[in-house]
Amino acid sequence: MPTAREAVYNTLKERIIEGDLTPGQRLIERDLAAELDVSRVPVREALGRLEAERLVVLVPRQGVLVSPFTPADVDDFFDVRESLEVLAAKLAAQRADADGLARLHAVLDRADDATSRGEPRDIALANAEFHTAVVELSGNALLIDMMRPLEARLRWLFRLTHGDPDQQCAEHHEIYAAIQSHDAIAAAAAALRHVVRGRTPSVALAATWATIDPVAATRTRRRRPAPASRH
Repeated sequence: MPTAREAVYNTLKERIIEGDLTPGQRLIERDLAAELDVSRVPVREALGRLEAERLVVLVPRQGVLVSPFTPADVDDFFDVRESLEVLAAKLAAQRADADGLARLHAVLDRADDATSRGEPRDIALANAEFHTAVVELSGNALLIDMMRPLEARLRWLFRLTHGDPDQQCAEHHEIYAAIQSHDAIAAAAAALRHVVRGRTPSVALAATWATIDPVAATRTRRRRPAPASRH
């Protein structure tokens, strides 16, 4: 059974990924604690972890809000993906054993099933799991640690951008086939094509989002009425 801090963290992370808590939305500790029926301590700790994953923004002496991702943020994210996910696919092709390939294929089957059912949430989750599984198959502990904080952002991005799920599945099958064949060059090339194809539509979509100033947004916090002046 998860601890209170884990439960609060997981709940808030899922609500951000699923869009229940929207970019730019103010997060107030006391309100979240009351809603989740916990003290403010696990809420504060959860917000700290979410800040490390860049899912929330902390404005010093002002407050916390859901990260208002910009086109530049999305573009930066794809820069990282083009480097690290390509490396992960290359290493996975070199190092994956039969058990690892079986696990990766099981994830691929879940993505195929979600796509056939047309369930956007399940499609986004399964597609993100495929990328995570490739990273894990790389066998590179440092790379795995570097990519772990990005997993939630990847799910969030997949949920928002959707894309063509059939094409995504086809590209994942291409990556899997190269890894299964232990063809590191083909796996890296397939992974790069997959990430590059998603960049332009994702950045274009981000350009349609409202521009939010975190400092201005956190100034909307509720304040006690000022005491009446005495004469």
